[in-house]
Amino acid sequence: MASKSAPFSMRLSKETDRIITAEAQRTKRSKGSVVESLAEEALKARLVPGVAFRGDDYNRRAWVIGTSLDVWQIIEAYEDFERDVDRVVAETDLAKRELRTAVSYYARFPEEIDAFIELNRRSLADLQAEHPHADVIAVNLD
Repeated sequence: MASKSAPFSMRLSKETDRIITAEAQRTKRSKGSVVESLAEEALKARLVPGVAFRGDDYNRRAWVIGTSLDVWQIIEAYEDFERDVDRVVAETDLAKRELRTAVSYYARFPEEIDAFIELNRRSLADLQAEHPHADVIAVNLD
C-alpha cells in the first residue's frame, strides 16, 4: 500500500460536502477516500489536458477525449505499431493530437497504464483459472 502524507484538515462548502457525502454513501467509502480519488483524477486531467476518467470506482481508467479508447488501448496499439506515430495515424482513426495525449499521459503514469496492458494480455489459461465457471467458445474469424 502506498504511504500517505501527513493529515490536514479542510472545510468544504455545504453543497460540496453534501455531494461528497452522497458519493461516499453510494460507493461505501470514506469521505476522505472520495475526495482523494477526485483530487487525483482532477490533477491528472490538468497535467495532461485531453484526458478524462471513466469506469466504476474499482476500475477507473484514463481515456482520451474525442476517442472511444482508454489510454492503455492507445499505448498498446502504439507499441504494437513499434512506436511509429505516422503508421498509427495512417492505419487507425487516431489523430496525432490524440496519440500525443496518450503518450504524454503514459510518460507521466507508466505503472498505471502498464498494469492495464498486462491485465489485457493475460493468457487464455490464466483467464480460465481465474474464471473456471466461464465457457470458452471457439470463434472462426476466416
